[in-house]
Amino acid sequence: MFTGIVEALGRVGAVETGARGGRRLGVAVPEDPGWRLTLGESVAVSGVCLTVVDAVPGRLAFDLAEETLRVTNLGGLGVGDPVNLERPLRFDGRIGGHLVLGHVDGLGRVTAVRPEGDGVRVDVEVPAHLRPLLIHKGSVTIDGVSLTVAALEEAGFAVALIPHTLAVTTLGQRHPGDRVNLEMDVIGKYVRGFVEQWETVRRES
Repeated sequence: MFTGIVEALGRVGAVETGARGGRRLGVAVPEDPGWRLTLGESVAVSGVCLTVVDAVPGRLAFDLAEETLRVTNLGGLGVGDPVNLERPLRFDGRIGGHLVLGHVDGLGRVTAVRPEGDGVRVDVEVPAHLRPLLIHKGSVTIDGVSLTVAALEEAGFAVALIPHTLAVTTLGQRHPGDRVNLEMDVIGKYVRGFVEQWETVRRES
């Protein structure tokens, strides 16, 4: 579990394709001791919870399943591309953002990026089935960054990004047309699931 507070910017160092079509992603990470992880540990890479399969100081490797390639933007990464990195939440630590699972619900599309005060406003179009999970001033994760929904639109939402977020995450490099990983608020997903089940039972009774 994560909080959507990006700890570091990594950079793709290698993308390897296996004989059966699988893919391994090598990412350059900070060389300080806190990032010397062991095999089997989890890391959120641009909002996607991945398992460390190879680790040396300054570099981690992750295998990308076909499902990951299908529902996230990681399959479009190339050598040199930046990624947002976050280590798992410690239960004795602070939750600076919101509870994030690292399970991407779908891909959004950036439709506009425009200046707003000292920061920028970003509009994101979402798949129709995810739109009901957004509420004004609710939480949403974009590429692993915990954000507040600043405005709702018919086909999506808008967020306001401060200069710090633009500087320390990949969101400062996003442009209209870019695809982004979306994780909707887990509480909203459970509420929706319970309501849908209750409605099914009510109709059948």
